[in-house]
Amino acid sequence: METPEAPKDQSTDTSTGSADAQAETYPSIGDWASCSADPEYRAAVVDLLGALAYGELSAFERLAEDAKLAPGLEDKAALAGMAAAEFGHYRRLRDRLAEIGEDPTAAMTPFAEPLDSFHRMTAPADWAEGLVKAYVGDSIAADFYREVAVRLDDDTRELVLGVMADTGHAEFAVEKVREAIAAEPRIGGRLALWGRRLMGEALSQAQRVVAERDALSNLLIGGVEVRGFDLVEVGKMFNRITEAHTRRMAALGLAS
Repeated sequence: METPEAPKDQSTDTSTGSADAQAETYPSIGDWASCSADPEYRAAVVDLLGALAYGELSAFERLAEDAKLAPGLEDKAALAGMAAAEFGHYRRLRDRLAEIGEDPTAAMTPFAEPLDSFHRMTAPADWAEGLVKAYVGDSIAADFYREVAVRLDDDTRELVLGVMADTGHAEFAVEKVREAIAAEPRIGGRLALWGRRLMGEALSQAQRVVAERDALSNLLIGGVEVRGFDLVEVGKMFNRITEAHTRRMAALGLAS
């Protein structure tokens, strides 16, 4: 079964739009109470929420670190506010895992090393690289979860789309990167190469996670009725994510 295409991104915003608008796009498969009776589906959702929770916690830490590179107090304050919003998203996911009887730490643990590895290998050298990394990384994550949203029960979908709402970082990053390139055009080439490296590393880690988590990969490639890792379908999904990345790099004024 081919995974339906996610809605096209029409702007620089990494957000998926409102949860209500997205819910209208996808047919309902039922609520959590009915869907979670399938142990495979439940395992997939626990993986999903664990990965997303650790991603939001990492985003909080990254934004707090990026604030140290900010050239002025206004930019530092803006990033601090975005970091606080990311931590709020993490708390919602943590609380939901506890609500459904799962240990949040245990759910997040399988995804800590891949995400930490990505951040170790892509530490930004300066303010501009940090902005591109945050924009590209957040966008890839948003696209990934948008792909998953089509397969989720109503309750989980609402939560996922809610926590993936943009904190304002996308518009902020695009504006600041464009300003940096306008002030110093020669950095455009370096940032374009940096964006390509980020995309490659992000896809590599994401493919690794999907390949290692059977329940999550089943959900991604066609719902829990599909058993086994289908490289072709997962490849189609990552192609769609790559195409969205190309559009966003153009929004930054960079070649992909």
